[in-house]
Amino acid sequence: MAGPLSHIKVLDLSRILAGPWSGQVLADLGADVIKVERPGVGDDTRSWGPPFLKDRDGNETREAGYYLACNRGKRSITVDLNSSDGQRIIRELAAQSDILLENYKVGTLAKFGLAYDDLKKINPGLIYCSVTGFGQTGPKADNAAYDFMIQAMGGLMSVTGERDDLPGGGPQKVGVPIVDLMTGMYTSVAVLAALARRSQSGLGDYIDIGMLDVMVGSIANQGMNYLISGKTPRRAGNKHPNIQPQDVFACADGYIVLVVGNDGQFAKFCQVIGHPEWTSDERFASNGNRVRHQAELLPMITEVLKTRGMQQWANLLDAAGVPCSPINTIPQVFEDEQVKHRGMLLDIAHPSAGSVPQIRSPMRFAQAALSFDKAPPLLGQHTDEVLAELGFDAQQISAWNSAGVI
Repeated sequence: MAGPLSHIKVLDLSRILAGPWSGQVLADLGADVIKVERPGVGDDTRSWGPPFLKDRDGNETREAGYYLACNRGKRSITVDLNSSDGQRIIRELAAQSDILLENYKVGTLAKFGLAYDDLKKINPGLIYCSVTGFGQTGPKADNAAYDFMIQAMGGLMSVTGERDDLPGGGPQKVGVPIVDLMTGMYTSVAVLAALARRSQSGLGDYIDIGMLDVMVGSIANQGMNYLISGKTPRRAGNKHPNIQPQDVFACADGYIVLVVGNDGQFAKFCQVIGHPEWTSDERFASNGNRVRHQAELLPMITEVLKTRGMQQWANLLDAAGVPCSPINTIPQVFEDEQVKHRGMLLDIAHPSAGSVPQIRSPMRFAQAALSFDKAPPLLGQHTDEVLAELGFDAQQISAWNSAGVI
């Protein structure tokens, strides 16, 4: 069977990562996602390299790794939105689409007659989602935003990194653009919720997603810790603020992450490392006390774990049901037996490179298996195809191409 969204068409006017990530999620689910790009230039991320994909002859293509990470499964067309004919093309596409994604600055598409209020007149069922840094309202609504600055503004960097008084201390950003990715996921959830509602009401909706809102909404336990205690959360390196022992520990030949989640797991851990008496020590008998006395507990654990190699400890702890893991490099991730078993690394046919590696979607359906057969498209690869589907003839398409409309 086809993917669960194989009956859905998405018009993707977004660039960079948050919007395109949502578009890729929808494409993975089977939707026909039409990515609209600027003629001759395309999505900014096409040039965000190196590294760039290499063609069959070993020469660099125009597709950077960044672009390839978030545009699988889509069809690319080029359209100049500044032209009246380009705006006509977008209106024709919107009339036939279920979902529209865009991340232009507030008010930009209204200048082209392509705002939600314009397009709902020709397609009342259209679900129109605007993704911006700060949402459509407020004193910062017109400001540009990038993931890094939103990690800082939204408080994430204040709780990420080592303590200031320790070596390497200071604020750190997360190693992937987590706000963009979370924004893309919230966008996907929102448009699918609107799609479900439309099945009952017959009406589309307008959705306003702001990256700062997403970041604040994702502070989770750290935000709630502050709200109920009045105490400002601080950076604590890899130490969990509410559960212990959870940290990175040095072993004889590397590092291991220990993730003890409850008192039962702590008892098993103590048994494995040869210190069952710790479970009867009042300081460590409960999680609350372990959090309060972590300054005493963690050095004791470190001394024990230094006596053996990280994989040896990992094997012993795994066997006992204690969550842990060596810290893998990215290459080691793809060599992990579980990752291999789940088929997380794909190769998809590519028109210039022969094939392109892709990381599989984690979503799996028993009744609607996902397919991964469309590589991230070349710039404008499907322009003629999509326009022909709209009913435009070859002469009109050729004229628009000569005029720079497409």
